[in-house]
Amino acid sequence: MAYLFTSESVSEGHPDKVADQISDALLDNFLAFDPESKVACETLVTTGQVVLAGEVKSDTYLDVQNIAREVINKIGYTKGEYQFSGDSCGVISLIHEQSQDINQGVDRGSKEEQGAGDQGMMFGYATSETENYMPLALDISHKILHTLAEIRRENKEITYLRPDAKAQVTIEYSDTNEPQRIDTIVVSTQHDAFDKDDEKMLAKIKSDIISILIPRVKAQLPKETQKLFDNQIKYHINPTGKFVIGGPHGDTGLTGRKIIVDTYGGKGAHGGGAFSGKDPSKVDRSAAYAARHAAKNLVAAGVADEILVQVSYAIGVVEPTSIYVDTYGTAKVQLSDGEIAKKVAQLFDMRPFAIEERLKLRNPIYLETAAYGHMGKTPVTITKVFESPYNGRIEREVELFTWEKLDKVDEIKKAFNI
Repeated sequence: MAYLFTSESVSEGHPDKVADQISDALLDNFLAFDPESKVACETLVTTGQVVLAGEVKSDTYLDVQNIAREVINKIGYTKGEYQFSGDSCGVISLIHEQSQDINQGVDRGSKEEQGAGDQGMMFGYATSETENYMPLALDISHKILHTLAEIRRENKEITYLRPDAKAQVTIEYSDTNEPQRIDTIVVSTQHDAFDKDDEKMLAKIKSDIISILIPRVKAQLPKETQKLFDNQIKYHINPTGKFVIGGPHGDTGLTGRKIIVDTYGGKGAHGGGAFSGKDPSKVDRSAAYAARHAAKNLVAAGVADEILVQVSYAIGVVEPTSIYVDTYGTAKVQLSDGEIAKKVAQLFDMRPFAIEERLKLRNPIYLETAAYGHMGKTPVTITKVFESPYNGRIEREVELFTWEKLDKVDEIKKAFNI
């Protein structure tokens, strides 16, 4: 029997994502001026206010208020009528030094013996149903909102958009797990009050989303995926009515509250740990990236069409406590999932410092992860500039999304005799 599966995404202007981006901007600045920084910072945003909290161990000092304001303005909260603006909001910093009780389990005499920053289990997932090995419903949801943000910044085709938005895509699958068609698309976007007649205003928004946004999204997709768009799609555009009050004024935002949006949209599994604001000694983040790296390379190498990789840790302990693999019955090699897991443990060093080194995680690479998903993006090398009244100006060339590189495929093929 055919079934439906749904994933959602949220925009860079969603309150929780505003908080994530501020937390990761702080992390990037700490790592830019002191790569050995240990950082766990949280952000709360609400009407006219930003609260920064958390623990930091670093040799550098930052103007955290200014960094937060720059992020907010870049997202697009620049107008007083939003009741939340980078230029006028209050910024309160409650950041303090990291607990020595935690630090003693992480820092060791040898970096190779660095312990895990916490206990827990982390998951990585990959599927062959898209070119970037991500679940299709989530990939389309991200593209809808990323494209909506592009249209907002262009301010040409649709001129009333505000930064806050959410999207949701439901796909109909066959009994053999093949996508058949897109069943439902939901888009809720914040907007100016550009017409006194609410019905006319909502009709205009719905028409623009369907006739302007969706064709631009569709054009970015492979031909086979474009065929999933038909005339029977059910559209719910701003289904509750007008959406003028939004962003941190409409809903308080917190770092780490969109962990499913950040990963696989409900496919695979999630260990529960958030990413943003955490340096790579926190395995919630680094091991989740490492597990994705392993899963993506395994699928790309032809080990299976769909793979979930779990890795777990004890705080302060170097070696992971377990590595688990689930191929959902899609394995193309004559090995059990347990046997595949043993090979994964041999191919991928999952010790915390080894992950940091392999994926180059002690670099200021995190702000770019904090909206539209941490997984599935294209690896790229860029130059980032950081300026501080206390540390001066530096330029850093960094690799973004190293965990998305297909750099282990040949080694995996050799190990599995593919």
